[in-house]
Amino acid sequence: MKSFYLGFILCVCLSAHVFAQEGYIISGTIKDKKEVLPGASVYVSGYKIATVTNGDGKFSLPKLAPGNYDILIQMIGYNPYSKNIIISDKAIDVTITLTENTTFLKEVVIKPDPNRAYYLALFKEYFIGKSPNAAQCKILNTNVLNFYDDKETRTVTTTASDFLIIENVALGYRIKYLLESFEYDYKTKIIYYAGHPHFEELSGSKAKKKKWLRNREIAYNGSIQHFFKSLYHNTIAENGFVINKLGTIPNTNRKPDSLINANIKRLTAGKQGLVNSLTFNGDDSLSYWIKQRNLPKTFNTVNRADVLIDTLVKRQDKDLKMIKFKDALYIIYKNETEDSAYTHSGHKQNRPLDVGNFQISVLSLIEPSISFYANGGVYSPKSSLYSGYWAYEKMADMVPMEYR
Repeated sequence: MKSFYLGFILCVCLSAHVFAQEGYIISGTIKDKKEVLPGASVYVSGYKIATVTNGDGKFSLPKLAPGNYDILIQMIGYNPYSKNIIISDKAIDVTITLTENTTFLKEVVIKPDPNRAYYLALFKEYFIGKSPNAAQCKILNTNVLNFYDDKETRTVTTTASDFLIIENVALGYRIKYLLESFEYDYKTKIIYYAGHPHFEELSGSKAKKKKWLRNREIAYNGSIQHFFKSLYHNTIAENGFVINKLGTIPNTNRKPDSLINANIKRLTAGKQGLVNSLTFNGDDSLSYWIKQRNLPKTFNTVNRADVLIDTLVKRQDKDLKMIKFKDALYIIYKNETEDSAYTHSGHKQNRPLDVGNFQISVLSLIEPSISFYANGGVYSPKSSLYSGYWAYEKMADMVPMEYR
């Protein structure tokens, strides 16, 4: 991964799934080393689908369409567990063995960390977000979080000993989130997290539920899920999206690095400390070359010609479609404008003068292509990087995959 554009990039890593009323059943047995485990909770990541194992430790999930699913298991006294299952053309039956949570079985003495409040605030900002919905989103069990600050690599890593319990009062969801990884790089400002959410409906009055429905629609519209669903069904224009290409051109006003470095070395010979004391306002040669070094090597340029869906999207198999492209995609969502909090978030993208205050996101490839399903789920979330509005909207603006 590399830092580009504004330097704030979020890779939202969620497993993709497809849901339908008719399809195949995922069933199985949950046990430990000795016996079967009745009463274990079984969730489908990204959905509201859940069940509990019966007296024989068995479970059965509803009929699911072909797709890529993560099954989550939770049982008191055992470590949380996730298993990836791909359904293609037949039902799946699995046996899952849980391991005991040793920290649950014994008393643990936790040493106070004077920096914990800082790390927790950092985690909340980059995981929950800073959108209007984030102000009404709360992690109920922050005690399960552990933070590791590596001074040498300048990264903060966060782990969780159990499912995070998140209450989103703005959208009316209670989310159980199995955190796989979270990493923040101080130097590049890149935030990467991966995990599996399960959604439950909160109880509320008719007025609250009506408000939640409105807020969910706003959260879904223009989202990553909405985009890929529209892309799959070739309804990009109807749903308010415009796709342009974002490329780079060299800055012809900037001299080559070799020339810049040679002149700075020549002019600072025997003048240690002088560079740091310059105000960069003088007319001397050294100021000129330092200004040259600070100029960007390239500029981003937007090709305003709409990208044709027929040339971008290819069918991969009967359930998957895929896209691959050079440079990056500059995606404008014209049905909603950016909210005021976004302006100072650090994610805002430069735009042509004739583009209004619409939501703009940038989609870049990490892997050779991106594969996605009919419901907007991405097969391999690590195949892409998002910046702009999609990087700004985080957990507080997420809806289940079966949202309609």
